[in-house]
Amino acid sequence: MQNAAKTIYDIRLSNLRKRMRDIGVDCVAVGPTSNMAWLAGVSAHGDERPVMILVTENDAAFLMPMLNQDSVRQHSDLPFFCWADADGPQAALKDMLTAFGLAGKGVSVAVDEAMRADFALLLLDALPEARRQFLGETVGWLRCRKDETEFSQLKSNALLTDRACMAAFDALEIGMTEKDVVKFIDDFFASHGASTEFASVCFGPNGAFPHHDSGSTTLQNGMAVLIDLGCRKDGYPSDMTRSGWFGAMPEGYDDIAKIVEEAVQAALDAAKPGVVAKEIDAAARSVITKAGYGEHFLHRTGHGLGIDVHENPYMSASSETVLQEGMVFSIEPGIYLAGRFGLRLEDIVIMREDGAEILSDLSRDLIRRG
Repeated sequence: MQNAAKTIYDIRLSNLRKRMRDIGVDCVAVGPTSNMAWLAGVSAHGDERPVMILVTENDAAFLMPMLNQDSVRQHSDLPFFCWADADGPQAALKDMLTAFGLAGKGVSVAVDEAMRADFALLLLDALPEARRQFLGETVGWLRCRKDETEFSQLKSNALLTDRACMAAFDALEIGMTEKDVVKFIDDFFASHGASTEFASVCFGPNGAFPHHDSGSTTLQNGMAVLIDLGCRKDGYPSDMTRSGWFGAMPEGYDDIAKIVEEAVQAALDAAKPGVVAKEIDAAARSVITKAGYGEHFLHRTGHGLGIDVHENPYMSASSETVLQEGMVFSIEPGIYLAGRFGLRLEDIVIMREDGAEILSDLSRDLIRRG
C-alpha cells in the first residue's frame, strides 16, 4: 500500500473509532461493499464466501477466505483471520471475536446494511446477545462529510461530465436513436480514462419517465431532449442532468424550464449549514407546486454523492439530516408531463461554510440543437 493511501485510511479508521466512542458502538462490521472501499481502499469480494472487516476500539482485521488473501494483502496491512473452503468461516470468526474480546457479550454492533444477508447473519448468530444497528451513524455518518481529496476527485469528474454532456448534445442528428447517443457517451468517457456509470438519454415523451431506460426511439425535429449522465474515474462517480430540444421548441417547454430553474435556485438559496435536508426539498417543491405542477414533480429533490452515486444525505420531504460542511449532494427538481416531455436540471453541490458550491461549470441554460 502506498504511504499516501495508507495515511487516508489510517485517518478514516481513527475517525471511525472516535465516532464509535461518541455514540457507544463496540464493533463495526463492514462487508465487501463501497463502505469497505471507503474505509480500507479494498474491494475484497469473495463471491459467496464471507468476507468482512471488524473494527473495535483497539482492533481491526479481516475475516478473509484463503482464496483471496494473497491478492488482498497487496492492498491492506490489516490482520487476516483466514478460513478455507474445506473448513468454512465459523471457526475463524469465533477466533476473531474471542481475540477482540467480543465473544459471549451483549455488545453494540453496527452491521453494514449493504452486506449480503448471509454474511450479516453469520456474524449476528455468533453474537446472539448483541444490540444491533446499521452503519448510518458510524461509517455512513463519516462518509457524508467529504475531505478535500474526495472533493478534488468529485470536482474533476464533474468537469469531465460537463464536456461529455455538451459533446453528446453537439452530436445530435435527426434519426439517431437514444442508444446511439448512449454509445457516443460511452466512447467519450472511455477516451478520457473513465467509464460510464450511467447514461439516460430521453427523446420527446420519454423524458417524462424520470428513470428512462434509453432505447430505440429516434430523434425528430421538435423533440425535447433530456440527458442524465455520470462517469466513474479513480473510484468516484459524477452525476448531472441537462435539458434542451432539437429543432423547433416544443409548445410550453420554455415556461416549464423557467419554473424548474427557479426551483433549483430556491433549493440552492436554502442550502446552508445547519439547515435540515427536508427544507431543501420543501424550497424546490414549493416553487413547482405554486406554479401548478406539484403533482408532476415525482421524486425527491436530491441525493448524496460519494463513492456511491446514491448515498446519504437525501434531500427528501422526510429527511431530518442536518446539513454540515463537506456534505455533497444533488439538487435536481423536475417536471414530468406524460405524453409530452420531462424537464430536469441537476447539479451536484458541496456544502461550504457560506452555502452550496456547485461542482459543475456548465450553465443550466437550455441547450438548443438542430
